[in-house]
Amino acid sequence: MKKIFLESHNINNPYTGFGQFNLHLLKGFHHCDDPELQFIVHTPKKRFLKKIFGNFFKYKHYLGLRRYEFAQIRTRYDLWHSLNQNTKIEPKNAMPYILTIHDINFVEEVSNDIHHPRNQLFIEKLNRADAITYISEFAKKSTHGFFDVPKVPEYVIYNGNPVREELDTSGFEPPKTLQKKFLFSIGDFRERKNFHLLVEMMPLLKDYQLVLAGNDTRDYAEVVREATRKYQVEDQVIFAGRVDDVGKQYYLQNCEALVFPSLREGFGLPPIEAMVFGKPVFLANTTSLPEIGGEYAFYWEDFNPKHMAEAFLKGMETFRNNQELYEKELKKQAAKFDWNIAAQQYIDVYKALLK
Repeated sequence: MKKIFLESHNINNPYTGFGQFNLHLLKGFHHCDDPELQFIVHTPKKRFLKKIFGNFFKYKHYLGLRRYEFAQIRTRYDLWHSLNQNTKIEPKNAMPYILTIHDINFVEEVSNDIHHPRNQLFIEKLNRADAITYISEFAKKSTHGFFDVPKVPEYVIYNGNPVREELDTSGFEPPKTLQKKFLFSIGDFRERKNFHLLVEMMPLLKDYQLVLAGNDTRDYAEVVREATRKYQVEDQVIFAGRVDDVGKQYYLQNCEALVFPSLREGFGLPPIEAMVFGKPVFLANTTSLPEIGGEYAFYWEDFNPKHMAEAFLKGMETFRNNQELYEKELKKQAAKFDWNIAAQQYIDVYKALLK
């Protein structure tokens, strides 16, 4: 039995993008139950994961010190899989190494200087890799556009859809009473999410409220709150904070549409989550979002608030006039993304490399 080490400590925050990726990929591995592989999960959440998976996985306790050379993991495994490109945790000894790349947002958000320590860290991981996986064609294209990628096997493996079943949301109570039809958006509060543009759009959509879910303790959240005051839409905009799966499904089931004007997305899970419920999705026409949204999503071509509001109203009219067709096609698009399929594709990569 081959031992596969999963550097997955980002599962510590299971409701962030990386956390969701790690958690649902583990669920996919559990479903596949390959008898030839044994997975060792690097995590600070052993108890949390054992409640879900029992003893299916073995666990290596995560320590922050492991990012330093003196404390690196010395055990030799048959294969090491770094589940995201940002981790500083590396093996002490050489072994087959797979790197999964979600995005290279750090080039724009930190520095585009190839000599910057952040970029050098990424280059070291690239050069260490014996195989590279990307979560979208866009992630692959942008990586090749900025970095010299080594000539190793490369694969695009799409993320799955986190919505595996429809949950009972009847007991969920929003933190603030919803008095109108509402739009929904969710994500970590970072500038690239463009939540402030949604706020600027709301004075032109008086018949709607806007629910923003996610970690709203970051500095950017104050920028968004200031926008609600500036545009006098405090009563229209609701900050829901972090929500669990029940809360997220409540908002997805009951919203009029998902609005997601993010500028930089390696994949973008919320659109496919919304499409599961046949909800119209309004997306930025950038990065991976057209790749994920497909032809029945609506796209903003620019971010002028007046244009965004007009495009939204026009899109909603189109959706309502063809609602049965759109709901069918949106659900069909969402069904293309499956964590069990993704997990099997990763397993196939492992076995190809181990041969």
